[in-house]
Amino acid sequence: MQGKIIKGIAGFYYVHVEGYGIYECKAKGIFRKDHVKPLVGDDVFMDVLDEVQMLGNIREILPRRSALIRPAVANVDQALIIFAIVKPNPNFNLLDRFLIRMERQSLPTVICFNKQDIASPEEKEALRQSYETCGYQVLFISALENEGVERVREILEGKTTTVAGPSGVGKSSLINRLSPRANMETGEISAKIERGKHTTRHSEIIALGDGSYIVDTPGFTSLDISEITKEELWQYYPEFARYEPFCRFRGCAHMSEPSCGVKDAVAEGKISAVRYENYRVLYEELKGLKRY
Repeated sequence: MQGKIIKGIAGFYYVHVEGYGIYECKAKGIFRKDHVKPLVGDDVFMDVLDEVQMLGNIREILPRRSALIRPAVANVDQALIIFAIVKPNPNFNLLDRFLIRMERQSLPTVICFNKQDIASPEEKEALRQSYETCGYQVLFISALENEGVERVREILEGKTTTVAGPSGVGKSSLINRLSPRANMETGEISAKIERGKHTTRHSEIIALGDGSYIVDTPGFTSLDISEITKEELWQYYPEFARYEPFCRFRGCAHMSEPSCGVKDAVAEGKISAVRYENYRVLYEELKGLKRY
């Protein structure tokens, strides 16, 4: 039987099989021998050991299309990053850190701003201009009012999407709109492992049906990008690429150099001033790191 690992805890893997439900499985010893660890998101073949108790053994991991390190998950097609427009106001430095991480892993990213029902048109337009000019798709929704949720569902259709965002922005509300069964399936797993209610401490996949899955990841308040050097940082700002050839100096850092194509584009309003200021802050942060 074929399914997808939707959660892994303490050596147990919970495999969702469309039309059947969730099986609690162990992985065969051959994986340890071959130094292969099953990941959340892996498509697997399993042997059913007990149909009533929904128990099985994973016997084969199918080839992975992709594998992310943070979060550790396989076969992700895209990322959906959720921030609130207001209450709380978006932390653009944190948003850019996430976008950098996804650019580094070559993962297409959609930016979703929640709470549009209490935001002004001016606030929405400023966000749209800042991030659509970078090449990102930008959505505005209200999970509370169920506005724009069907558009999100269309974007998720047939794909495995990692969903992330800071605490308090409405991520759980959106997931519950997309999958009313999410709490039920989480409760089913919690009952099996005799643990308390779900608080998203681990990456977990929620099946939306028809081959659509979302990876629910823990809420974050900070993101470390220290594995990136200051010299390569600009490469993860995709809007810089068009203007970098106009820089006078090869290897331009786009900071204090004269005749910089990127800085000229910022001055002309072609690159978001907010994005560029975040770039400067992150560049100085990386510059100050001690590397051994």
